[in-house]
Amino acid sequence: MREVSLLRLYLLRAMYLLVVGGLGVFAVPSILRHAGQRELAPGIVDAMLLAFWLLCIVGLRYPLRMLPVLLWELVWKVLWLGMVAWPAWRAGTMDAATAENAFNCAFVVIMPFVLPWGYLVRHYLRAPGDPWRADRSAFAGTPERRAAEA
Repeated sequence: MREVSLLRLYLLRAMYLLVVGGLGVFAVPSILRHAGQRELAPGIVDAMLLAFWLLCIVGLRYPLRMLPVLLWELVWKVLWLGMVAWPAWRAGTMDAATAENAFNCAFVVIMPFVLPWGYLVRHYLRAPGDPWRADRSAFAGTPERRAAEA
């Protein structure tokens, strides 16, 4: 039995495809065509968009393994909308660039309906974490350990 339904996997792939197609049409060509030195902030944005695009391509094949990429996208967009766009809109100080970015970020409303929340809870919240240090019992039978105890 599958942990995540085939329908949910297709929905995840559709989300990755939406990102790959959207960035592939609107952002990646201009990022790749850019010649010369980039300014710091736009260069960071371009690098992160390109990395996100490449990871979403991998997500088409491995939708569950790449879930942290979609979670990151969901979290940063919700935070940006709440910390930047919403206050600017409420104060009546939203400029055209902020409004455009808010419009682009608003598509994140789709993501909570696509993400397999049960899987995420089981694998990221309830599952035991990775160890912080080596288990001492694993070294009990080593020659060094036996020599130290003798």
